[in-house]
Amino acid sequence: MTDRTMYVTVAGLRGRGWNDAMIGELLGQADVQGRDPRRWALAPVRLYLLARVEAVERTPEFLGCAAVAGRGSAAAGAGAERRRRAVLAAIRAEPLAVPRLPAAELERRAVRHRHLLGARGPGGVTAGAMVRWQVGYLRHALSRYDTLLDGLYGDAGRAEAERLLRRRVYEAIAAVYPHLAHECRRRMEVER
Repeated sequence: MTDRTMYVTVAGLRGRGWNDAMIGELLGQADVQGRDPRRWALAPVRLYLLARVEAVERTPEFLGCAAVAGRGSAAAGAGAERRRRAVLAAIRAEPLAVPRLPAAELERRAVRHRHLLGARGPGGVTAGAMVRWQVGYLRHALSRYDTLLDGLYGDAGRAEAERLLRRRVYEAIAAVYPHLAHECRRRMEVER
């Protein structure tokens, strides 16, 4: 059995500032390769001798590669920040066209939308339920604006952009349909 305190995994190397190119170029083949005894996985675990890793980290080659990698990650971070700002500006500037429907048509479409989603219930519909259904239908009708979020992937900027877009959509619905404003405010609070 291998003493794991003497070895570093690839994830451990990344935590120390290594990237995949640096691992391949400066360390080469793993010292030990095998299955992880702590969990089942198809991919074998690559382990690098800690003493060898520390020795390579003291070399000028490693310091040069780490400096280049640091500049690359800073540039990538700046690019992501530019994309985030551009998407937020686009969301703020985009005019949202809420469909203007007569009350009876909006109710009919809201009920139809609810049934298309597979919801079934008792024959009678309360006024509160109808308001929720109408806001849900209008939110769905405005989902084409979700494409404004393209280019942001799984980071804090995307969450911020989604909140801004949701808020703008609910504010636009409330402006066109004042009787739905209370439900729109409620959803903005719940969906923070």
